[in-house]
Amino acid sequence: MKLIDGLKTRRSIRKYKNKEVEDDKIKNILQLAIMAPSAHNSNPWYFLIVKDKIIKKELAIKMANKYKNDLKKDGYKTEQIQKIINKSIITFSTAPVLIVPCLDMKRMEKYPDEKRQIIEHQMGVQSVSAAIQNMLLATHNEGLGACWYCAPLFAQEIVKKVLNIPEDIEPQAFITIGYTLTENIPSPPPRLKLNDICFLNKWGEKF
Repeated sequence: MKLIDGLKTRRSIRKYKNKEVEDDKIKNILQLAIMAPSAHNSNPWYFLIVKDKIIKKELAIKMANKYKNDLKKDGYKTEQIQKIINKSIITFSTAPVLIVPCLDMKRMEKYPDEKRQIIEHQMGVQSVSAAIQNMLLATHNEGLGACWYCAPLFAQEIVKKVLNIPEDIEPQAFITIGYTLTENIPSPPPRLKLNDICFLNKWGEKF
């Protein structure tokens, strides 16, 4: 697949066939993920591959319970909450592969002042995000579907505990991967027009 074609045709795929994804394909995807640029060439990432159905189910249920409490605080009705968390459990427990990209700040620079250290953390997050984008494109190239979820950010301690992730490692996302359930490629979601989001030299000057 040509890169430009991949960029144009990649979609967020949320439903998968009940079919195992070959380890070789997963390794190919991850090998391309770590080709992404990173701040200081620090490679501040780890990738946890979850295929075990029992672990996926435990993780999904425990995260859903926290999500349920958050939705209650947000004022959602009981019926709405149940519908939302049921969908969440199904999404994460039934995906053939769940990859958890993690950030390791030990590989990043350390500063004595808080402001620069906060920026350094942002650089680490950006680095992991670049690897995730590579992962999504590589998955598409392998003939598989994938979707990027930020759910672990809202339940990092739960994710760490269930998956035995060290305390100083930060889970950043879930990437669900599998064989697409339908052969029909979803239509591209709407995007803002370049004229509305691009400026030349100074903010507000049309490009």
